[in-house]
Amino acid sequence: QVQLVESGGGLVQPGGSLRLSCAAAGSIISIYVMGWYRQAPGKQRELVAVIGSRGTTNYADSVKGRFTISRDNVKNTLYLQMNSLKPEDTAVYYCNRRPPLTESWGQGTQVTVSS
Repeated sequence: QVQLVESGGGLVQPGGSLRLSCAAAGSIISIYVMGWYRQAPGKQRELVAVIGSRGTTNYADSVKGRFTISRDNVKNTLYLQMNSLKPEDTAVYYCNRRPPLTESWGQGTQVTVSS
C-alpha cells in the first residue's frame, strides 16, 4: 500500500506560482501512472495531470500550458509546478495513482488563489 503526503500549498495572488510535492512511501511510484487531482468547494474531485511510468504526461484542458507534472525517482516524489494561477484553481490538491486507490488518498494540500 502506498502512502502519499502532499505539501506545498498556500495562498497566492492571481498570476502567481506554486510547486506542490507528493512524497510517497511503501511503494515505488515510478512504476505506476500517477496523477494530481483537485477538489474545489462544492465540486467533485477532478484529475488535472497525469504522468506515466515512461514519463509521458497529460493535462486537463483547464490547466494545459500552465501546470507541469514531474517525478523524482530517486526521492520517490511527485511534483506539480503551477504557474499563472487563477482563482478557479482554488482547491485541495491530492496525488494518487491513476486510477486512484481509495486507501491512498492523503490529506491533500490547500491552494487558494486570491487577491
